Amino acid sequence: MKNVVIIGNGIAGVTAARHIRKKSDHKITIISGETDYFFSRTALMYIFMGHMKFEHTQPYENWFWKKNRIDLVKAFVTKVDTVSKTVSLDNNTNLNYDDLIIATGSKPNKFGWPGQDLKGVSGMYSKQDLDAITESSKDCHRAVIVGGGLIGIEMAEMLASKNIPVTFLVRETSFWNGVLPEGESDMVNRHIREHHIDLKLQTGLSEIISDENGRAKAIVTDKGETIACNLVGLTAGVSPNIDFLKDSTIELGRGVMVNRKLETSVPNVYAIGDCAQQHEGIGERRPIEAVWYTGKMMGETVARTICGEPSDYTPGHWFNSAKFLDIEYQTYGWVWAQPKENEGRFYWEHKDGKKCVHFNYDKNTRKFIGLNTFGIRLRHNMFDKWLKEERSVEHVLEHLKDANFDPEFYDQHETEILEKFNQENNTNLVSKKKSWKRILQNAINL
Repeated sequence: MKNVVIIGNGIAGVTAARHIRKKSDHKITIISGETDYFFSRTALMYIFMGHMKFEHTQPYENWFWKKNRIDLVKAFVTKVDTVSKTVSLDNNTNLNYDDLIIATGSKPNKFGWPGQDLKGVSGMYSKQDLDAITESSKDCHRAVIVGGGLIGIEMAEMLASKNIPVTFLVRETSFWNGVLPEGESDMVNRHIREHHIDLKLQTGLSEIISDENGRAKAIVTDKGETIACNLVGLTAGVSPNIDFLKDSTIELGRGVMVNRKLETSVPNVYAIGDCAQQHEGIGERRPIEAVWYTGKMMGETVARTICGEPSDYTPGHWFNSAKFLDIEYQTYGWVWAQPKENEGRFYWEHKDGKKCVHFNYDKNTRKFIGLNTFGIRLRHNMFDKWLKEERSVEHVLEHLKDANFDPEFYDQHETEILEKFNQENNTNLVSKKKSWKRILQNAINL
């Protein structure tokens, strides 16, 4: 029986613990100083907005851990000694391990801005961040958010829901345009402003000014504008949370360097989730993936290896989802901000300006490469199937109704989308599936 120690109680670490327990009688210890129990990190914003309580974000009852013989230690790790196989904790105790899994996630980026550590300045990643924002928002007259990614838009929505005026600083020429093509990025820009959020593009942070009590009272932009505020959200991306490993013998890059089996440079030490960095990205994926479902998959992979069934981490086709205020976003496969030389694009946007689809395909082979969808919910399993089968873009469009998430309750736009594609490409594609309304009508006529 091995002694397995896991640092971090996020989705990656907890998934590893659960699957190790399913496969073995190993002793399992999870260390985390953030919270007593695992919770859904993506739900933090909904706690702030009053949609749920913190206990509602815990997927397992508190008795689950004892029943499954998973020991929980509330502490932060300060040092890892891979020679003696011990981890040192901030409560002046040490734990021994046979196998060590590093699953410490991310931390908000700070770029040395003057005033970045003042009261009223926070990221939006941890439970401690949520507590700090909740306290600062009680008497907030204006908030400034720095950084235009997914965490930034979530924080803007959180604060706006409390009727707090929000100024949103985005360095780029358009929101998230390093990821989104122009059409989608423009749509999100409009949507942000329609929600009365003061979006300032091509604008960065120079410094945060303190009041006499050490709390933020204003920020200065890189254009020299001073904006009075007493809450500043730093959401300019995240970095692997690995500072405690700097003096260890484990190879580090931006994250903890791992191979395809998620093994580090030191035997019996593994890294998973946001803090793990592949030596080379898998396919078109980035070497570091700060995504919930990949953390879960990594946890399952490392559990198999520790339990004597070594396997490579194979995340499959890329997908992700998010929400921009009240517009849902899904992406399957690859749709880059700018198409590559061999790629063709087809973009359809609804007249209400709140829905769109953007197809990416190979111009030479016609192979479907990826799709972005805003405001239209589609089925993941269908796009995963089409990508695996390397279907043509025409096949995907003709069978798009098969991917409609719930055709009985959601508006259907497939016919309009297909008509526009036909017009632009001088084709005559027709839908290969009848709508539910047509099927029902035919049944009635019988």
